[in-house]
Amino acid sequence: QVQLVESGGGLVQAGGSLRLSCAASGRTFSTDAMGWFRQAPDKEREFVAAISWTGRSTNYGDSVKGRFTISRDNDKNTVYLQINSLKPEDTAVYYCARRNYGTTASRPDEYAYWGQGTQVTVSS
Repeated sequence: QVQLVESGGGLVQAGGSLRLSCAASGRTFSTDAMGWFRQAPDKEREFVAAISWTGRSTNYGDSVKGRFTISRDNDKNTVYLQINSLKPEDTAVYYCARRNYGTTASRPDEYAYWGQGTQVTVSS
């Protein structure tokens, strides 16, 4: 059974930083691409970032480029999202997702497994 457990969310002031973590289990982690999405109230789920199975290829949503960094540690079965220069509009539930393939993707329907999400709230 594949499980994804996010952590690291919280309340932070604008301009601050957070590091989100997603611990994966239940399937060989090192063969799967991973992604982060977010969803704010009354909005659609938005692509944030993705990383290939090797970690050599990454993609980012336009609204987070230059501020967010995705990385992974295959020895720890964990993917990370470093979030810098936070803005109030970054407030959302952040979800970790996992593909059945090693290449990155940006659509939610390209991901097979999802975590429960972690709340990030940015105050102005």
